[in-house]
Amino acid sequence: MRLVPDVKPPILTCILALAGCSALQAQQIKAPDALRPSTSPMPAPAAPASTPSPAANVEKLAEEAQRSLYQAADKAGGAAVRPDAIPGKTGVSSGPLRLPSPAPENPALWSKDSVRKLAVMEVSFGGLRDTVMIELYPHEAPQTVANFINHCDSGFYNGLAFHRAIEGFLVQTGDPLTSDESAREKWGTGGEDKTIPAEIKRPHRIGSVAMARRSDKVNPSRRSNGSQFYMAIGNFASLQDKYTVFGQVVSGLDVLKHISILPVDANDCPVARVEVKSIKIIEHKGPMQVEPDVASGEGGRYARPDSARGMVGRFLHRVW
Repeated sequence: MRLVPDVKPPILTCILALAGCSALQAQQIKAPDALRPSTSPMPAPAAPASTPSPAANVEKLAEEAQRSLYQAADKAGGAAVRPDAIPGKTGVSSGPLRLPSPAPENPALWSKDSVRKLAVMEVSFGGLRDTVMIELYPHEAPQTVANFINHCDSGFYNGLAFHRAIEGFLVQTGDPLTSDESAREKWGTGGEDKTIPAEIKRPHRIGSVAMARRSDKVNPSRRSNGSQFYMAIGNFASLQDKYTVFGQVVSGLDVLKHISILPVDANDCPVARVEVKSIKIIEHKGPMQVEPDVASGEGGRYARPDSARGMVGRFLHRVW
């Protein structure tokens, strides 16, 4: 059983009202069932008419407005979940259009006096070892963050595997059952011996870190799983306001995207083991240092703070 349901991006609604036209009433423009690139060819355009109908004019305006909204969001630096093609006319409206949430704050620009709580996660796969750093939000999700920190401090996550990886969507870990490679058929069902009250305050965006949970049908209060968490890397709009976001990836997003494209089985579990070696909680003051020859920004790499290094690591970092 998976604790984050397979979902498709939400249905878009675009309603345009044309005022001052007695022959035309406001009409609702329907959107497709999913916001994802079309895998089928676009229908051939209809033969041009000498005089376009009022409905055709409304549809054209709707498409132009939709395109303008997404282009404006992209220019503003938002992390959009957007289609590659203009929405068609199939589907049923289910709610207002949700624009992408703003891009996260650049860690290189954090104020000198700011103190942030970070989770430094060491991940191993393909014979390599890499680092992902997560800023935690104890003020918005105090119970969730406290539970996560307790697990990290006790070594609970050490040696667990990523049991779910979906390209353009998310990667997920934290199931205690993944410590046993022979129990793969049960992966994704552990961590239910304890649940955490929902603390749904922050929106999803690229790099959001949130707790997994059971579906609304069996979990109407949306309580979080006791240990499983996921990191969103796209197509996250359908998760908005439904899962507790308690952190944000500030470095190593490229690592997570790499994991998301690894070969998986029928349950979206990576065929080759991707393991969490450790997660260390630290307090970091001031801006983060950009690693040499790596530009800051989405997916940018930042040097690990000295407090996240061992004695030898701190010495070598200062020497080099």
